Formats: sequence, structure tokens, C-alpha cells
Amino acid sequence: MREPLAYKPKPGEIPTNPGVYRFRDAHGRVLYVGKAKNLRQRLSNYFAPLHTLHERTRRMVTTAASVEWTVVPTDVDSLQLEYQWIKEFDPPFNVRYRDDKSYPFMAITLADEAPRVMVTRNRRIPGAKYFGPFPKVWAVHDTIDLMIKVFPIRTCSDSSYKRAMQTGRPCFPGQIGKCGGPCSHKVTIAEHRAMVDDFIAFMQGGDERFTRDLTARMKAAAAAMDYEQAAVLRDKLASIEAVLNKSALVLPADTDADLFGIAEDELSAAVQHFVIRGGRVRGVSSTTIDKELDISGGDLVDQILQRVYGDAAPADIPRRVLVPELPADAAELEQWLRARRGKAVEIAVAQRGQRAELLRNATLNAQQALLRHKTRRTSDYAARTQALSDLQDALGMDTAPLRIECFDISHLQGTNVVGSMVVFEDGLPRKDQYRSFSIAHTTDDTDSIHQVLTRRLAHLDRPEEPDPVVPDVTDGDAVVETETRKRRRFAYPPQLLIVDGGRPQVEAAARALREAGHEEIALCGIAKRLEEIWLPGDDFPVILPRTSEALYLVQRLRDEAHRFAISHQRRRRKRDIRSVLSEVPGLGEARIKALLRHFGSVAALRTATVPQIEELPGIGPKLAETVFRHLQGDLREETPTA
Repeated sequence: MREPLAYKPKPGEIPTNPGVYRFRDAHGRVLYVGKAKNLRQRLSNYFAPLHTLHERTRRMVTTAASVEWTVVPTDVDSLQLEYQWIKEFDPPFNVRYRDDKSYPFMAITLADEAPRVMVTRNRRIPGAKYFGPFPKVWAVHDTIDLMIKVFPIRTCSDSSYKRAMQTGRPCFPGQIGKCGGPCSHKVTIAEHRAMVDDFIAFMQGGDERFTRDLTARMKAAAAAMDYEQAAVLRDKLASIEAVLNKSALVLPADTDADLFGIAEDELSAAVQHFVIRGGRVRGVSSTTIDKELDISGGDLVDQILQRVYGDAAPADIPRRVLVPELPADAAELEQWLRARRGKAVEIAVAQRGQRAELLRNATLNAQQALLRHKTRRTSDYAARTQALSDLQDALGMDTAPLRIECFDISHLQGTNVVGSMVVFEDGLPRKDQYRSFSIAHTTDDTDSIHQVLTRRLAHLDRPEEPDPVVPDVTDGDAVVETETRKRRRFAYPPQLLIVDGGRPQVEAAARALREAGHEEIALCGIAKRLEEIWLPGDDFPVILPRTSEALYLVQRLRDEAHRFAISHQRRRRKRDIRSVLSEVPGLGEARIKALLRHFGSVAALRTATVPQIEELPGIGPKLAETVFRHLQGDLREETPTA
């Protein structure tokens, strides 16, 4: 090929302003998003002779079919736009984050009338104040158990709190001294809110004030010979010391900072994030990163800080961010963080003293995490590569199927028919692109498969429309363009479609492909009986070796589609709980509402005993027994089939 990059723009067409650029493939999918202080200078690096480019950079520019850019007034604007587009498009050649786990947090539900302290992995509770993350869930429970001895705030669930406030009987945790909220009837709501404020102040680093106060009160009680009160204060002081001992003082007591230790090689990186408040490590998290393109350490720090603070609350952004290497746009990052926090933020390199020692510790942890990641990833990557290669050979495909979509049908004795579509890219699930289908009228599984495939393939034929933009001309020729519509991920074509079933299901899917005019997409089905692979038009199946990585991959796809379909089926059945209860003789709409309101959730109602149901006003022993038997019978119904 004389011109391997036919889409290469002429140098004079590229502006020298700051801006953000995007590489797209032939289907319009965004492959890579980057920013530059000088667009012409940065983009010229990608269009250098191919043999001089890094292997992965060469793969990206040869996969791309077009490049476009958006000019912005300032470098800070380019940083903001880059972050928005990376979040929106999830480009495959930008760094890919793989969190080791979903870390547990301590949360205070400040939006509640009487806030409670709880352990959660959900970071989206409205109005909640979070502390952590904690490396282990037991560490959060231990901290809470110690803290409520000093600040006895509410720990009971919302349903227990409401029931206790309505009945006048303390919640069960309150009866055993594990809940100090108003439901225990020992404090008022205002007094409880004051304790919550003290709890938060302590966790944010105000520990010295409480230690001094408790010590003074303990000595005063002892001097007044009130030894019982002195003993209570002594125990509270011991609890505070136990909490403090769990997080040793690593920096001066007035230090609020986030510290990032990074270990990397050519392909991957590991990040260890220490959250330091009041000089103590209050939270630790670990993240591993797959680097699709060759980027410098400073650029990696840039991407990490954007991801960590892009959606962070102002209170979660510290005064100082300590990193192993300053990114080239450190000043712009500081301005961006200052705008988000509302106060000054400093990005600095930890070079000496306690900070450097702590950074070495974080880096050591990151190196160990990277080693674990590489050990797992090496075998996993090799297996996935082998699986895709074997699948290509077995199905007679020209290229390996990098994007595979698998479809399954689920129903309950012929009713509530639903379809599922799961997506694997490069052998890994892309759960953000899963789809489910509700099927109103169908004759059998083959008709359902045909309907689902027809609806899915229709998205491939929708005309490509230019992304609508709203131009805002400022500072002379500088133009900011803001996209108002997300790219339809549903429109990306797969290289391979898999259906759960044998020859009839495959033929129904092949008919849908012919009718849609997409016979270029490979198709196969997997039958459960012997795990054989059926191809359209073949009289005999393809039998893959039992030890084949390709068979294992197809089984994973089939099982994931099966799981996703049944999950959708069960969610629909949960929504139908009212219709189940309406079948109970003597149970009207008012009593159904009262039951659901009293127990708070369908799961709690299904597990309720007859005496618990009978507690509800207006429901006697006979009706409670009828409701119980009806719900238990509903639980024993046949599981949805796929």
C-alpha cells in the first residue's frame, strides 16, 4: 500500500492551538482520545513513518480510519474535555483501569433524620459522608465497634428505626447497647446529630481534641470520687486509642494529602493510593492499569489524577497531592482541582523526609500488586489469545473474533419470554454493553431467536449521523465544541454471533442475518447435550476438544448469556409481586400496600413468618397463614428456564 494512512491530514490543516483529538475506526468508534497544547505538533508524531512508531501506536493508527480535533481556548479546557470524552467513549487504546476489588467504605447517612453509620461498597448514597476505603471489610466493622463506644450513634437499619419510633420499643441493636440513636429513647434527635458531628470530626482528624477532653473529664470525675463515670470515660479513651493505633501517625498532624505510589512496565501499571487525613492513613486502594499505548510516567500520573478526582466530591480532594513524577501539565491540573475543590490544591513530588519514606512504602505495595497482576494476566492473556485463535480455525473465519455477541432466550413455562445479549471483547466481558429484550408474542425458541437477532441487527443499518455540536466562539479563532449525543455502542458490529441452541436455533439466526443483509458476520450455536458447535447449513456439528480453550470461551459466553437472561426474568417477576399477592383471598390493595410498606422489601416479606405477618393491623391468624403459604408456594415454583 503506497499510502498506509489515507486519512492523514495535511500539516497546514491542523491548527497550532491547544485542543483535544480523537482517532476513529471505519465504524465511527472512538479508538483514542488525547489532548495537546499544540495540536499540529502532537498529531505529527502519530503520522511519522510507520516503522519508527511503537508497535501499539502503529496498531492504533493503522486501525483508525479518521482523526478529528476540537480547538479549545486554554490548556485547562483541553484537560476537562479530554476527561469528559474518555469517560463517555471508553476508548480501547486509552489506559484501561482494572480495580482489584470494590473496596468497603464507612458511610454516615447525613441526609437521614437520624444519621446512621454503616459499612457499604455503594458510593452513591444521597447525602452520605464516606471514610475509607478500607482494605478489608472486617477493618471497617472493627473501627465502627470501637467508635460507637465513644460516639454512640445509630447503627440500626432504616426499617428497624421506623418500627422502633412507631412502637416505642428500642431496636434490637439498641437493646444490646449497639445503637445509640433516638430509637433507643436515650437521646433526642438534636443530641444525636451533635454526636454524629463529633463522630465525623474525629474521623476527619480531630482526634487530639477529643483525647484531651476525655482525659480532662476522666481526671475531674476521679477527683470528685465519681469512679463509675471515670471508668466509663477511661473505657472511651481506650477505644479512641485503639482506633488511633490502627492508623499510625505517618505525617504531621495537620497534613491532609493523597499519595500515589506507582509501579509500571511497558504493558501495565499498578497504583497504590493512600488517603491521609490529619497525618494518618485513613484509606488505601489499589488499581491496576493496562497501557494500550506507550506513555510516559508523567502522562500516566495525569490520567490517574483525572480518573481519581474527575467525579470526586469537593470534600474528597485534599490540599496536597503527592506523586512520584510531575506531569507536563501539572499547573493546569492544579487549576482544574482548585476549581473542583474551591480551594488551592498543590501537586508535588515526595522527595525527602517522611513523605519520601511513605512514597517508597506505597511504591513497594504497587510493585507487589503489579507482580500479582502480571502473574494472573500472563496465563489469562495467553489462554484468551489461544481461545480466539482456535475459534477462528474451528469456524473457518478470516480473522480472530475480537468482538463476540451471544444470545439466549429465557421463559417460565412459555410465559414472560425474554432475550439476552452479552458482549465479549478480546475474550473479556463488556458488561456495560449487555442488552436484554422483552418478547411479547412468540411461537417457540426459534421464533424468539429470530425476533431478537432482527431487532439487534437493525441497529447496524441506522445511518451514521454527525455528532451534533454547539459551537461557542471565544478568544478570536478558538472554538469549543461540546458533544450532546453519546455514540451508540449498540451499533458496533460483531465478528461472531453465538446462539444458545442447536441446528434449529442457528438456522433461525441465519435467516435473520440474511434478511438484515449481514451475512458477513460469522454465526454458530452451542448445543447443551454434547457441547457441540453448529454452523449454519451444516449437517453435522463441529466437535471441539474438551480441553480446548475455544470451547471454554464459548461455554463462558453461553453461561453468561444464560445468567443474564434469568436475572432479567427474575427482576420482572419481582415487579409482579403485587399480582402474586392479589391472588390471596381476602387481601385487598390497601393490605398489599401495608404489607410491602411494613416489611420494606419483597425479600423480607418472602422470608417473614406467620407471627410476623400477623403483627400487621388488620391481618388475623388465618389470613397471615394464607399469605405465608401462598408466598412459599410462589417460591417453590419452577425456576425460569433458558
